[in-house]
Amino acid sequence: MNEPLSDDFGREVTGVRISLTDRCNFDCVYCHNEGLGDTRGPMEPSENEMTADQIVRFLDVVEEYGVRKVKFTGGEPMLREDLAEIIDRTPDSMEVSMTTNGTFLPGRAEELAAAGLDRVNVSQDALEPEAFAEITKSGAYERVIEGVEAALDAGLAPVKLNMVVFEHTAGYVEGMVDHVAKNDGLQLQLIEYMPELTGKPEWSIDISRVHDWLADIAHRVEHREMHDRKRYFVGEGATDATGATGAAEMDGSPGMVEIVDPVENETFCANCGRVRVTHEGYLKGCLNRNDDLRSMGEMTREEIAETFERVVAERVPYYGEYLIENDEGEYEINDEYLATPSIAD
Repeated sequence: MNEPLSDDFGREVTGVRISLTDRCNFDCVYCHNEGLGDTRGPMEPSENEMTADQIVRFLDVVEEYGVRKVKFTGGEPMLREDLAEIIDRTPDSMEVSMTTNGTFLPGRAEELAAAGLDRVNVSQDALEPEAFAEITKSGAYERVIEGVEAALDAGLAPVKLNMVVFEHTAGYVEGMVDHVAKNDGLQLQLIEYMPELTGKPEWSIDISRVHDWLADIAHRVEHREMHDRKRYFVGEGATDATGATGAAEMDGSPGMVEIVDPVENETFCANCGRVRVTHEGYLKGCLNRNDDLRSMGEMTREEIAETFERVVAERVPYYGEYLIENDEGEYEINDEYLATPSIAD
């Protein structure tokens, strides 16, 4: 495998995050659909979704550029009936993971694991059905719980639960931390709410309070280079007998809690090694930007390679320098980036 491409800031791109569809059977109040906006709409596939052949062709090309990981997302990626085929055809050299709301994992998790799925993130913002329904606009709580169990039974442990932390969910954090600390194979990823993408800045909370609380109760704190993240190990099963770094992640031990906190965090992007792909086949160098979308045209191997190289070369150092808060508390594009070539070029 070739060495990964590096951008102008020395960051190697070793992973890609591919949206397989913008369709979703949930309507989460905080959703920004990989930065693209609302996901609700017709549940039938549209003509603009990349085909399985196009997705696999893209992966075959970027494998030659040293890409070692792929995460499939949406919308809800499991609305793709050809998901198992896509996973099965993904290059063997790549680690394959998926982010899902979990409702379709019962009955399919075993098939996906057999196809080559290595890991799964399941969105779960509350442990009570009523609270879950209020946040997701869905009555599928029990189905999500069944989906998590199905993933564990299929050998996809550790299953990482994704929880967005904002005004509506802050009161559920303690219960969720306790839940993963007591259950083998579960881990928790607390994701800071991103007001600049959802337009509700009043829903934000001070994520540093969550950091401080976890630091007080954790048996061990570990620093993760990617995105300059901290991992907190809580509960009796949080540390193995040797206390080896990373052991809890590798063997699926309970009690690992990680915070994803990009807002006003200048170091968050310093180690980002991902490029994103929209369901329509556009590349983007950053989750939070849509003015730099690059089309892969007819998606020939040559077009894919050229576009991938260009997107990597044009990545910005920190998205917070691109979207800035004005005097009225609203987010707007920094003038420095207004001249950046856009999708229309």
